[in-house]
Amino acid sequence: MSAAESPAVTPVSARLPVFPWDRLEPYKATAAAHLDGIVDLSVGTPVDPVPELIRAALVGAADTPGYPTVWGTPELRDALTGWCGRRLGARDLAHRNVQPVVGSKELVAWLPTQLGLGPGDRVAYPRLAYPTYEVGARLCGAEPVVYDDPTALDPAGLKLLWLNSPSNPTGRVLDQEELTRIVAWARRHGVLLFSDECYLELGWEADPVSVLHPEVCGGSYEGIVAVHSLSKRSNLAGYRAAFVAGDAEVLGELLRIRKHGGMMTPAPVQAATVAALGDDAHVTAQRARYAARRTALRGALEAHGFRIEHSEASLYLWATRDEPCWDTVAHLAALGVLVAPGDFYGEAGARFVRVALTATDERIEAAVERLG
Repeated sequence: MSAAESPAVTPVSARLPVFPWDRLEPYKATAAAHLDGIVDLSVGTPVDPVPELIRAALVGAADTPGYPTVWGTPELRDALTGWCGRRLGARDLAHRNVQPVVGSKELVAWLPTQLGLGPGDRVAYPRLAYPTYEVGARLCGAEPVVYDDPTALDPAGLKLLWLNSPSNPTGRVLDQEELTRIVAWARRHGVLLFSDECYLELGWEADPVSVLHPEVCGGSYEGIVAVHSLSKRSNLAGYRAAFVAGDAEVLGELLRIRKHGGMMTPAPVQAATVAALGDDAHVTAQRARYAARRTALRGALEAHGFRIEHSEASLYLWATRDEPCWDTVAHLAALGVLVAPGDFYGEAGARFVRVALTATDERIEAAVERLG
């Protein structure tokens, strides 16, 4: 069969939205032209050093020529269950209740596919949300569905429900009562619930609670899985270190699939994760850095005429001047400050921008001066 006679194959990328960050490039160029350089508060990538004890663990495990396991070392699984018990209040977690993943974005994007979802199935996520929830649904051909209150959804055909608390982009936190109600609803209707809790350790005006807390899940992990990342808490975005914890049957199925797919966290990263989860001091120090940056940026934005909504947790300020978000992006770019337009996260964000706290102290000071 010649190339001309080959059956047409629709590219998988045709199912996906346009990659949003490409639209920001002209505004990035404008901000970069500022005499004192750009202050990039758009993407939210960590800029502070990786703590020394984590780097030492990585280097110490560098001589590992063999293949790592998808499930991780016993030491890693001990670290995961121990941290979930200590930090989340989860009880009686065994190794079968935890699993490392190659960064949380990989998990979010490919989870619906690995769960066997496809056309006719529905995947729900918040109306304002991290775009990869939608991408994961579209990759497998499932129907993406947005919600304000998940318990108002029609459960027919709903196979996967995403929660995100603290929220990206808004910083909103679901309290214990809300989480308990949603978990009960999902179980009643047989809907698998995944809770993205990657910003849980960055609560400012609220104390975020995990779905794995016994007061939320009733001491059972049936039908629920929590997703956690070390990218922000430990400055490990470059390491791709994350994990899931919860329903052993769900994680067992994922483990079997991921073994076939070769989705292995590199052995040095596994060792680094053990070190990171065993130390709270570096997390406290990093929180203090972000708290100071948050206070400075929030005050400057409010003095400049912005209103901040939610933002009680996470690494972002959800800000508005009550105008179209791209007008705000252009206004700030002219000052040399780059932020993310709110409509990247859904139509409901069309009059907001997301301002990241992930810049050096010097760049945050520059932004505050420019907003003054």
